[in-house]
Amino acid sequence: MKAAVLREFNQPLSIEEVSISKPKGREVLLRTAASGICHSDLHVMDGLLPMPVPTILGHEGAGIVEQVGPDVTEFKPGDHVIGCPSAFCGHCDFCMEGRGYLCTGQAELARGEGEEPRLNGEQGEVRQFANLSTFAEQMLLHANALVKIRDDMPLDRAALIGCGVTTGLGAAINSAKVAPGETVAVIGCGGVGLSIIQGCRMAGANRIIAIDALPWKLELAAKVGATDTINGQEVDAVEAVQELTSGGVDYAFEAIGLKKTVEQAYAMARRGGAAVMVGVVPAGTNVEFPGLDMVLSQKRVISSMMGSNRFRIDMPRYVEFYMSGRLMLDEMISERFVLGEINTAIQKLRDGKLARGVIDFDL
Repeated sequence: MKAAVLREFNQPLSIEEVSISKPKGREVLLRTAASGICHSDLHVMDGLLPMPVPTILGHEGAGIVEQVGPDVTEFKPGDHVIGCPSAFCGHCDFCMEGRGYLCTGQAELARGEGEEPRLNGEQGEVRQFANLSTFAEQMLLHANALVKIRDDMPLDRAALIGCGVTTGLGAAINSAKVAPGETVAVIGCGGVGLSIIQGCRMAGANRIIAIDALPWKLELAAKVGATDTINGQEVDAVEAVQELTSGGVDYAFEAIGLKKTVEQAYAMARRGGAAVMVGVVPAGTNVEFPGLDMVLSQKRVISSMMGSNRFRIDMPRYVEFYMSGRLMLDEMISERFVLGEINTAIQKLRDGKLARGVIDFDL
């Protein structure tokens, strides 16, 4: 199969022929239909997220099951599925508490020492990223990284649910638990930020303030549910939010992963409010909050790991949201690419030209 392989940090991905093993045990082999391109993939390419190379990146994908291992009972060939980075072992403390997104047993889902690697290139084993590696024509995954969805859901849109949509909707609905009538601000209007906006809209937020530096993203944010928009390049975003809300919002979501914008989110929160960290902050980056203000104003900082998801419950629900017209996904796809155009797509993402780019394997 063809796959986009990262062999060196700060270098383009290379399109290579990679051999893929057959499913064993609870493994599932699927044909990749589509994969979204997320900023977390860029973080790995830039060496900001620790990951051994060579590896096949991509962690936001959907596909069709081709084969299943002998111990798989919940999937069969022909099933349409979404992959999720929140693969779960099913028996650690967090899994037993219903918080599989914090699973500490994910290492058990990989093949063991001495077993044939799932992926092999010309120079030996190629690693999987986030238990998935969606920048490839096929994927060989543990069944606990997959969820079955209805067959009439378009797979290029289903792919977005695999990470960005689940992260964003879940941050609003599961992590922050936004309530009807509350006010929110969302910093960053890429795929995750747009999904946060939609989650807040569905939760009944009264005022949803979108903040970005690109006018076209702010226009898109308004289309999917933002009631107000602020261009952070033109005005002081913190002052603008405080003026719009007479003191700050109940929840300020940060969907970029920068020290500056995380600290801005804290400053945008009202007394008793919360900053919600959703964007992936690079390894080694620390953020600062004023301790006295945090105590006297009883502000909180909430972190949201993959939208605090229960993906086998949440993702089919999000599919239903889309099919019923409540979740806007078509509007979030800026452009579709073939696998061979992956580096062009990544550069467009870096340049701020994409909300979500999708690698469509059926083009």
